[in-house]
Amino acid sequence: MRRHFTIFVVVVVGLVWAGRCRADDSLTVACEKPDGVYNVGQTIRWNVRWTGPGAIASADYSLKLGGRTEVKTGKLSFTNGVCAITARLDRPNTILAVITADSADGTHFRAVGGAVAAPDKIFPAAACPPDFDAFWDAKVRQLHAVPPNPRLVAVDSEKPGVDYWKITMDNVRGIHVQGQIARPKNGEKFPALLIPQWAGVYGLDKSWVTDRAAEGWLALDISAHDIPIDQPKAFYKSQFDGPLKNYWAIGNDDRDTSYFLPMYLSCYRAAEYLAGRPDWDGKTLVVSGGSQGGQQALMIAGLYPHFTAVLAIRPAGGDMRAPEAGRAPGWPMWYDWAEGKDPEKVHHASEYYDPANFAPRINCPVLVGLGLLDEVAAPSSIFAIVNCISAPKEIIIMPQATHPSEGETTKAYYTRWGLWMWNLRQDQTAPVR
Repeated sequence: MRRHFTIFVVVVVGLVWAGRCRADDSLTVACEKPDGVYNVGQTIRWNVRWTGPGAIASADYSLKLGGRTEVKTGKLSFTNGVCAITARLDRPNTILAVITADSADGTHFRAVGGAVAAPDKIFPAAACPPDFDAFWDAKVRQLHAVPPNPRLVAVDSEKPGVDYWKITMDNVRGIHVQGQIARPKNGEKFPALLIPQWAGVYGLDKSWVTDRAAEGWLALDISAHDIPIDQPKAFYKSQFDGPLKNYWAIGNDDRDTSYFLPMYLSCYRAAEYLAGRPDWDGKTLVVSGGSQGGQQALMIAGLYPHFTAVLAIRPAGGDMRAPEAGRAPGWPMWYDWAEGKDPEKVHHASEYYDPANFAPRINCPVLVGLGLLDEVAAPSSIFAIVNCISAPKEIIIMPQATHPSEGETTKAYYTRWGLWMWNLRQDQTAPVR
């Protein structure tokens, strides 16, 4: 089989501290092109510099197409702290250069470089199931058979000029939607914002909605789980170690039993609730989230057709059958989570929860940010989602962003996010570039 890349020079070092990823500038790995975006057939070059103390005893590299398929390995060396890796992709794809090294004192390091060729030509590995719409239409009907029964409990917002409530609503399977909602104390009508949460088991911080309310939003933040939102950390740890351990794999061999079914429907319930409130302005309905929250944001924008805009950073869950094309899927990577189940049943069920299959149904402007160094929400999986969106869209490629790095590596996305949110709040338009 022909390999769809060419390796040229390999002299590199990459360093991260023994399982704990030391966050310093001892090692830098960067594409010669600052944005990390190349044409098919163009030479990709990573410049590597080591400025840390001491010597490196040994170093190895691995090159992975699509963040998954290892196509080249070898030993590495460097001269005067400077070295480089080059490669070439002869079809649209992403590539990771993974470097491991040991210093003379026995410290272990790891670093990653990333790049992409023809990002607008990367598409999902599998077609959407033919009964996808019928399946979700039926699930929405099941949700509508359950009255929402919203219960709100007023709590001190701890922020001047903002009202705050905890909220609970009924969902399918006897499960509840649990979250928090805030709005400006003064005024009658407000633009609405839905915030689904990233992965994990944890409580909800008031500021996630009160900060938005202070800006003028009617903001609803929902947990991914049917658990109280304001318990001590020990409670969430016990849930994560107990009934919610590996929740992402619960029921994942059947589209009807997946843990993500009520999670997705909770977003639908929340969207309808916001749109039905008398204090919604009737114009602006936005959803924004990151990682698993970005996954839900893109999903609900495709399932519920009344959003004004969707904003997602490093959305998870995309291109679930990507391993069949030699690429990494987005977390939760059901393809590799059969866990004693029938793998093909897991793979088939994952198609109904893949944001890439909701993407063609999105009819509002979309802002997406992705990291080329992301090994959780693989950049190829996010390109596969975005390239299925026909609505106006803007994608921010963050060449040095991992998952979940922040600060300078994600500044480009949050700068645009802030402008989008301001525009949407002011005049209901998304400033798509």
